[in-house]
Amino acid sequence: MFTRRRFLKVAAAAPFLASRSVAQSNLSSLPSRPNFLVILTDDLGFGDVGFTGSRIKTPNLDKLAAAGAQFSQFYAGNPVCSPSRAAFLTGRYPTRMGIPDVLHASDTNGLPESETTIPQVLKSAGYVSACIGKWHLGAFPQFFPTNRGFDTFYGVPYSNDMRPLPLMHNQVVMEPDTNNDYLTEKYTSAAVEFINANQNRPFFLYLAHNVPHVPLGASPRFRGKSELGLYADVVEELDWSVGQVMQALDDCGITRNTLSVFTSDNGPWFQGSAGRMRGRKGETYEGGVREPFVAYMPGVIQAGTAPAGFGSLMDLLPTFAGLANAPLPKLPLDGIDIWPMMTGDKSSLDRQALLYFDSWNLQCARVGSWKLHVARYNAIPWVETPAEGRVNLPLSKPELYNIESDPEESYECSDAHPDVVKNIQDQIQTALLSFPAKVQTEWAATQARQTQPFSVGAIPAPK
Repeated sequence: MFTRRRFLKVAAAAPFLASRSVAQSNLSSLPSRPNFLVILTDDLGFGDVGFTGSRIKTPNLDKLAAAGAQFSQFYAGNPVCSPSRAAFLTGRYPTRMGIPDVLHASDTNGLPESETTIPQVLKSAGYVSACIGKWHLGAFPQFFPTNRGFDTFYGVPYSNDMRPLPLMHNQVVMEPDTNNDYLTEKYTSAAVEFINANQNRPFFLYLAHNVPHVPLGASPRFRGKSELGLYADVVEELDWSVGQVMQALDDCGITRNTLSVFTSDNGPWFQGSAGRMRGRKGETYEGGVREPFVAYMPGVIQAGTAPAGFGSLMDLLPTFAGLANAPLPKLPLDGIDIWPMMTGDKSSLDRQALLYFDSWNLQCARVGSWKLHVARYNAIPWVETPAEGRVNLPLSKPELYNIESDPEESYECSDAHPDVVKNIQDQIQTALLSFPAKVQTEWAATQARQTQPFSVGAIPAPK
């Protein structure tokens, strides 16, 4: 477990760290080739951890959040699994590479060779890399992690609701249909083993948990432990795993040489909490894409750092490449280097409009504190599909929200800020010119559809 002694030691150093400039701290403390640890969960909601207000006990994560940088506005690459993971590993929108939706076990496509991944970027700087856990970017051998830049893979090729679920080591099937209840435990052991074996060389460890995606799975020692139900049991075991992995870094003496990141791939499904946010998994409201996010690197990232700006999973590739002094991919990136925000050197960073896609369809864009909704499906993902099918429709009037003052997206204010609406609309039109033809075709089809303005008078009076 990430020990209390270690936490108190970091916390005690916080006033000293704060007394120095961040630039001085970075120059004197940052290793030339830091390790990178990314712990990515599956369907964890913004409100599912203690440091964002959950009743679920997550002491290890809470300590990381207190001792590092906690982003209150950090976004998944997409509101569902596969596209979000593609965005993370490439720093690019998943619609650019033909992964707009969840990949199924029978799908013959996957993360294309034309894309450059984080492990491929880091390999040129001498890094060894491992993918442990859920892959979900192609179920055929040519798409497996070991063919997309990783040196080793231990995990499952897709979501735990797809059966049979093979547990694999590289391309060898170890268990044809593994027991979902023990995956968190097995992934944790594999992660600790990788850290121990590679403590003397720079590494990138991608620990991709299957939890708390349904079906929920927890080992016997955690079932019933939370007294809040199975979902909370699962999250508490996830927190235990974080503690074990952080303890392994401590035991090897490399915690201060490792940038450790914790977040999730999209918002919660049935039982999870999106906190104050509107929407859930599969939606482009904040609840579907805003995630808990912690960056921890004692001696470099100051305890209690809380950037006011926002970041994205797409930002991790350029951030890691910058820290490792590794060349960026040839294809243009959509993510930016957010290291200045992690260290507190910058509270926010300028960036181009952040686009929100659902499948091939653009639905929203964010610029600064503003988020503009321009289209929406005629049905949310977890209700029965309408007879005419699920169709993306243009909003008869774009909806504008100030996300910083109104994270719930409750107060539509486009009439008061027509200049903001036009600016974001213009940025959308410019940005879409760089996307594949399929995105542009779907956008044109959406804009061509007819919708009627909502009228309060059209609501039948109650009987």
